Amino acid sequence: MKFRAEIDVMPLRALLDPQGKAVTSSLNNINLSEISNVRIGKHISMEVDTDTKEQASEIVDKACKLLLHNPIMESYEFTINEIQ
Repeated sequence: MKFRAEIDVMPLRALLDPQGKAVTSSLNNINLSEISNVRIGKHISMEVDTDTKEQASEIVDKACKLLLHNPIMESYEFTINEIQ
């Protein structure tokens, strides 16, 4: 079975996000001051070929922990869906 993983990696809330601050400031400059606290991260999409959704989840979690995020500066969350 094939599964699609959608992963979001974001800077930890406790850390400054310079990109987010720059975008927040730029939004204010173009009269969109209603928007605040912009945080910028990355989105990763991948396919996993395993027998079960649980196996796919374990594989994606391992990939996130070992390669896709920096635990000192980032957090991650993901969803897994079967590909029809």
